[in-house]
Amino acid sequence: MASPSPAQVQRSPTQVPPRPTYIGDFSFAHRHPFVLDGGGSLSRVNLRYAIYGTPNAARDNVVLVCHALSGSAEVHDWWPQLFENLLPLDRYCVLGVNILGSCYGSTGPSQVDPSTGEPFGATFPLISVRDIVRAQALLMDSLGIARLRVAMGGSIGGMQALQWAIEYPDRVGRAIAVGAAPLGAMGLALNHLQRQMIELDPMWQGGTYTDHKPGRGLSLARALATCSYKSTELFDERYGRRANRTGLSPLTNAAGRFDVAGYLDYQGSRFLERFDANSYLCITRTMDNYDPAVTYGSEQVAYGRIRAKIGLVGISSDWLFPEKDVRGMAGAMQRAGADCEYREQTSAHGHDAFLAEWPALEKILSPWIA
Repeated sequence: MASPSPAQVQRSPTQVPPRPTYIGDFSFAHRHPFVLDGGGSLSRVNLRYAIYGTPNAARDNVVLVCHALSGSAEVHDWWPQLFENLLPLDRYCVLGVNILGSCYGSTGPSQVDPSTGEPFGATFPLISVRDIVRAQALLMDSLGIARLRVAMGGSIGGMQALQWAIEYPDRVGRAIAVGAAPLGAMGLALNHLQRQMIELDPMWQGGTYTDHKPGRGLSLARALATCSYKSTELFDERYGRRANRTGLSPLTNAAGRFDVAGYLDYQGSRFLERFDANSYLCITRTMDNYDPAVTYGSEQVAYGRIRAKIGLVGISSDWLFPEKDVRGMAGAMQRAGADCEYREQTSAHGHDAFLAEWPALEKILSPWIA
């Protein structure tokens, strides 16, 4: 799942999402490398973060909002609806952190490798969700935040929220994940094909590209991903078999396109303006490798560590993270003794429903937040 750009977010006329109170950078691992689950390490690591509102005196009103694939620390850009009713800043302090491997300020493939003086590119090491959360915990320590009231997110953001509850049982009160579970074979297959599209682009050059980026490959990867974020019902309703508005009919002209093809081409081309191909490869691998049962040896051990209250939301038309997989994870958590509640968002918007149909999701999340 990739977060939309600000222009793609639907807002009501009266909704003005807040700007961050503070945007900063947290640097660590200067003397000792930050050792990663995949066997590599990083030195002089940076995390870009944004704070909305102010921690109270007890510092127990902090909500960590974790972003999806192409999101950033600036939560108002990709999930502005949160602030309207769910997380008003007179009650909560909201924190966003750009994940390791991204291209929006935190250490990632486009940044310089201190050992070579050149951008990491394809040499950037494997990053796990656990690595991301351990880095976030170091940031919390530096900010004097001992415990999160809530950790929440959708897609890979939801994976982070759940990892917080597993890795740091005493540091989070509630973890909420929407459309998140270990990827099944279909999700793994789609991510594999997206990476292949990028790596087969002649401009990728083994990940050493600079000015000439692998635009065709990244655009195709984004278009395929967009298919997995939607549903058959939504595509049929919006596009059906209508011809694209270019005036060239695909029935009579080989250069013509159906309307859905025009939409996918547009989504792919817009993505080039705001994301890095090597970061895309890195983060999709991070998604692939998320599986607490493997990390901790079994589901029972992993989920048995949880002390937070867990809220899991499955989306009825999500075929990237099918609701049965999210519901199955909830059952495994309950069997391990975790206080976990499963709710389902009924929507034709597919995986993107947690961004596209906010009122329905807010009804689910409000009792958990309150």
